[in-house]
Amino acid sequence: MRVLVIEDDNETANFLQKALRESGHSADIAEDGETGLGMARDGGYEVLIVDRMLPLLDGLSVVRTLREEGDRTPVLILSALGQVDDRVKGLRSGGDDYLTKPYAYTELLARIEALSRRSAPEEQETRYNVGELILDRLSHKVSRDGQAILLQPREYRLLEYLMKHAGQVVTRTMLLENVWDYHFDPQTNVIDVHISRLRAKIDKNFEEPLLHTVRGAGYVLRDGAE
Repeated sequence: MRVLVIEDDNETANFLQKALRESGHSADIAEDGETGLGMARDGGYEVLIVDRMLPLLDGLSVVRTLREEGDRTPVLILSALGQVDDRVKGLRSGGDDYLTKPYAYTELLARIEALSRRSAPEEQETRYNVGELILDRLSHKVSRDGQAILLQPREYRLLEYLMKHAGQVVTRTMLLENVWDYHFDPQTNVIDVHISRLRAKIDKNFEEPLLHTVRGAGYVLRDGAE
């Protein structure tokens, strides 16, 4: 398990890093909130251990910012503030667990291992289908009613995301973030162009359209027969 420890007390941080490594885990340290936020954003961590009182940016602000950005990495908040209201505030900021100081390392280890198990990704589906439209994620082949459909890489990624969320309205922001990896609006018609190309390939030669525009909201892929 790869853990990020955001803790400004050097002695505490070094102890945690050493203890985690001895327990078979990997641990990095950030000594202030801004550095910790940047490292967490880079990703790759299975659990974050965040001290509540940090220089530059406090721990609750770090967690709140990550959650607002869509980061769901499990967070264990550490704090000397142990009143009920303090714990509630920590959990409501986006923390998954809250441990007060002083604490036993064995308890901390048990808690982060539980958080890691809870967030383990579910087995990914290898095949999506909406009506007679089939996408095989292993072979990257797409077909509808037995007819092969050739897609460009971005078109494939767009269709994969729409099929994963079949029946749900997918917004333009969701597509920008999950298909184009944009976290801002590029102010272009890139989505419209690719939706048009995709619709021409999966719907044009078939009687029942599957890809629908929801005016003012986004797009939905659904089987009209359902």
